[in-house]
Amino acid sequence: MIKKTLVIALMAVTVGACKKEKTVTETTAPKADVSKAFNEMLDNYYEEGLILNPVQATFAGDNRFNDQFPNPLADETVNKVKAYYTKYKEQLAQFDNASLSDSEKMTKAILKWECDINLDAFNYKKEYFPIDQMWSINLMAGQLASGASAQPFKTVEDYNNWLQRLEGYLAWMQSAEEKMKEGMQQGYVLPKSLIVKVLPQLEALTVNDLDKHLFYAPVKNFPEEFSEEDKKQLTEAYGKMVSEKIIPAYTSLHKFMSADYLDAGRASSGIADIPGGKEYYDYQIKLYTTTNMTADQIHELGLSEVARILSEMEKIKEQVGYTGDLKSFFNHVRNKKELMPFTEPQQVIDNFNAIHDRMKPQIEKLFDVKPKTPFEVRRTEAFREKSASAEYNPGSLDGTRPGIFYTPIPDVTKYNTYSDESLFLHEAIPGHHYQISLTQESEELPKFRKTLWYSGYGEGWALYSESLGKELGLYTDPYQYFGMLGAEMHRAIRLVVDTGLHSKGWTREQAIQYSLDNEAESEAGIISEIERYMANPGQALSYKIGQLKIRELRAKAEKELGDKFDIRQFHNEVLETGCVPLALLEDKINSWIAKSK
Repeated sequence: MIKKTLVIALMAVTVGACKKEKTVTETTAPKADVSKAFNEMLDNYYEEGLILNPVQATFAGDNRFNDQFPNPLADETVNKVKAYYTKYKEQLAQFDNASLSDSEKMTKAILKWECDINLDAFNYKKEYFPIDQMWSINLMAGQLASGASAQPFKTVEDYNNWLQRLEGYLAWMQSAEEKMKEGMQQGYVLPKSLIVKVLPQLEALTVNDLDKHLFYAPVKNFPEEFSEEDKKQLTEAYGKMVSEKIIPAYTSLHKFMSADYLDAGRASSGIADIPGGKEYYDYQIKLYTTTNMTADQIHELGLSEVARILSEMEKIKEQVGYTGDLKSFFNHVRNKKELMPFTEPQQVIDNFNAIHDRMKPQIEKLFDVKPKTPFEVRRTEAFREKSASAEYNPGSLDGTRPGIFYTPIPDVTKYNTYSDESLFLHEAIPGHHYQISLTQESEELPKFRKTLWYSGYGEGWALYSESLGKELGLYTDPYQYFGMLGAEMHRAIRLVVDTGLHSKGWTREQAIQYSLDNEAESEAGIISEIERYMANPGQALSYKIGQLKIRELRAKAEKELGDKFDIRQFHNEVLETGCVPLALLEDKINSWIAKSK
């Protein structure tokens, strides 16, 4: 999983500095002039987007706006974001497809999708859910504050930039509390089961001991070249910021959410129980799958995929000689001591690096283009580890900051390795790291497409990557292959439980039990997952929908091209577009098949 939602949520201010765009009349302008005007518009869209979303710029490695943290909940910001997408939708309509190249046509279709889906979002009351246990801005801010994420802490200016950015973050925290109070009055409130998971995250940042406070961490890691005077000034400034502003802000928020907000929390689990919840879920399905599938269609697809994968799991159970039923085999896998061999967190990290080493000799057979961006495996930060899933954070556009695969290790003695190979393929190589890094390194794509994220494509590619394990020399251990089936089952179950929760009236407990009955994840892990789906409806659908589409396209290419099929070229075709809505990817692969014949 990649946590793009946190960055996307941060839309910001000061649009007035952008250039005024030209108007183009395609019917009279030569194609070269149209292309130039089109690309100028794309550049303006990208640059203005960075001003609107400066935290995304930081994650991309663009440090021009590192001191800015505009408040996405402020009316002024909302109006500017609406104006931004409206303006570019209107400008885009001026360019006729007949005047554009094939690549430009795809870019036009993608930008239209972006404008439409972002404008549609304003029809729903997402602002009343600014904080949850998994996806919200405060969790991303904690990562940045640690000094070990995208926000740089290499110069005195860097340190001062973060202090300034925190002022904007504090304004957001205050607005978040105000929006939740408004939401309480209108029936928009989180389920109680999610609120109680947020509380310890907030409480951990109310600690008064500065040396133990996450937001004070940069002070303990000054670069050696800093002068004593600079160190003293920054130490005082950070101490004052944390003790006088950060701690009181978290204390206030924790007090509110642990009392009034918790009391108002709803007992229901699904989003259908808020005003306009059905329509909101339909929007979320479209947002995350980039399809027009209905909740009922997805639910039925999930049930059929669960049945198919269960039959494959039965074969592994027989292969390892287990004589009980499949449900008891899940418990056998969950509790098998040989699959929980570690005593130190570093051993988990070392195991993932060993998986990487095993597959390196085979990677050339499937991929002839590999990213230059470096890659690391790290443990998830302690403050969010208990509620976190494994995830990938992209490297910077210039490749100076590595892509990072974060893995939570809340209790290393209970860490089960049975799914580690499939997890590495998904989060790391050739999953998110290849797909995102190659997109960012592309010299062909316009800038705005290098940081786009469509979950149906991106998570679909990562889940498809898990199926490449045998071709990459992995899954020689039947338990690791069972881990791959388990990971695929996990995503198939998501189709059932996400739609169950949000469109069929399922309770949290029903969804948990369905998962326990059909997969080998730990109960604690399943609870965390179900609560994740409750917090962000529809996101969990994207994986399987995207994977099935990429599998379908590969099978079609293999059948129609026969001996001419080259798996490396197929992977190039899929990856070179960057993130795109699935219908556009299908059009591209169909065109490639036709040309390759």
